[in-house]
Amino acid sequence: MILSEQEQIRRESLVELRKLGIDPYPAAEYKTNIFTRDIPDEFSAEDSRLQDVCLAGRIMSRRIMGNASFAEIMDSTGRIQIYVRRDDICPGDDKTMYNTVFKRLLDIGDIIGVKGHVFKTQMGETTIHVKELTLLSKAIRPLPVVKEKDGILFDAVTDPEMRYRQRYVDLIVNPHVRDVFRMRTMIIQSMRELFNSRGYLEVETPILQPIPGGASARPFITHHNTLDIPLYLRIANELYLKRLIVGGFEGVYEFAKDFRNEGMDRTHNPEFTVMEIYIAYKDYNWMMSFTEEIISKAALDLHGKTEVVYGDKVINLTPPFKRISMTDAIHENTGIDISGMDEDALRKVCDRLNVPHSPEMGKGKLIDSLFGEKCEHNYIQPTFIIDYPAETSPLTKMHRSKPGITERFELMINGKEIANAYSELNDPIDQMDRFQEQMRLSEKGDDEAMFIDLDFVKALEYGMPPTSGMGIGIDRLTMLLTNQPSIQDVLLFPQMKPLIHKHREESQKEEYLTIGIPEEWIEPLKKLGYITVAKLQEVDKAGKLANDLNGFNKKNKLGLSGLSPQAVEEWLKK
Repeated sequence: MILSEQEQIRRESLVELRKLGIDPYPAAEYKTNIFTRDIPDEFSAEDSRLQDVCLAGRIMSRRIMGNASFAEIMDSTGRIQIYVRRDDICPGDDKTMYNTVFKRLLDIGDIIGVKGHVFKTQMGETTIHVKELTLLSKAIRPLPVVKEKDGILFDAVTDPEMRYRQRYVDLIVNPHVRDVFRMRTMIIQSMRELFNSRGYLEVETPILQPIPGGASARPFITHHNTLDIPLYLRIANELYLKRLIVGGFEGVYEFAKDFRNEGMDRTHNPEFTVMEIYIAYKDYNWMMSFTEEIISKAALDLHGKTEVVYGDKVINLTPPFKRISMTDAIHENTGIDISGMDEDALRKVCDRLNVPHSPEMGKGKLIDSLFGEKCEHNYIQPTFIIDYPAETSPLTKMHRSKPGITERFELMINGKEIANAYSELNDPIDQMDRFQEQMRLSEKGDDEAMFIDLDFVKALEYGMPPTSGMGIGIDRLTMLLTNQPSIQDVLLFPQMKPLIHKHREESQKEEYLTIGIPEEWIEPLKKLGYITVAKLQEVDKAGKLANDLNGFNKKNKLGLSGLSPQAVEEWLKK
């Protein structure tokens, strides 16, 4: 391992500290009695709480002088200046602790404990006059240099590669990032308080599942060695929560980690957090009102108001939210009324509006694509998009008065889906028919079609009361309420492409063009992992690859013309 000059110097200091009999990583508890935030800017010199303080933190800056020096330390709540005088921390003849340890062997980034009293300097800065100093942890790798004055950061570390890959450094040098994650926890607490006040039960359901049900998505697959069976990381917890409603609970909810083996972008991570809640004897109309209450309460608990700023927009989360059907939304944004159109007519509308589509897409997915491409991004203020096609809602009750439509809504805010909810399908025969239709879609090449869960159908056969269920994406909601532009900014450890990939040999553009791949599809292929032509030619299912590419095109709004399985088949033959 090649060390920088700074790293070499710090390791030498480590050796010297040990020679002096100082353990750079002591095991004993260090009892503090105050946090930085508890020390007020204005205080009385007679305040007994501030006459004997003990605080621990990381050295963030130093001003080394002669027999007295200043430094700034940071704990979990903020920063404070410390004043270190040689004769105070070394009252005897031996001045090693100040002259050698503090001045020469300690560095920015080291964690120390200090005891002393609080006073004001001549410049009026609140400071701890140190009487005793203890090294608690020696940092042997230097931090990026960031300056702070009066709470304002200068030369802040903004490189996203470093921030997301080394979140521990990001949290140290950009303390405002910690506030984002504190607010994330407050959002979850706000929701939990509301649910518990209604008597709903928080539960846990399996992450490893024999059948990945409850959503239309591509799962991660693993293998259980003892049972010798494939298992899937859950894509949703819906079917297990509804089993609990069958079992007699009135309302259940879960903050769950879900996993989907799909694309990554500014609003998608393969591992994400969702809150799902199911309440017996309710419908999607009731759930819309409840969702308004959840969202507005979270904003109030976080900011004290229901107006939030996101980028250059002000979003008003005061109920009631706008409600509009998906068909009317398409009409509102395109001027085209798709009511009553069959699949062929919808394909012509997609062609007319340059909306990508592929042969395996049925009527429901065509409508969904029209909405996604031409409407979704326009709904900045909170809007319930209601009444979805049955083909894209296999777990939802048919609408009580609109044929071919289901009682489903998605809440759009800032052009993104925040919540998804249904009047839940509880007819076991209808549910089995819907599952079988999903199987037919899978056979046509739709690898996001749902699996058939026979045990769930069996549960419905015992009788599930009328129920409404709803899921909220915690990551996206946190982005909205904390004004963060990317999902990576609200995940402590977002998934990142391994650095080793940067050094892997990739096929050149000309090699892709030679086998007939249009130039505009080369980068999407590489993003999906086909970084060499040889890797691409290992594919044995042209339909699946076409579906993957069309899905990537849609999610990333590339605006490319849809690919057919036949076109992809031609690539693979060459």
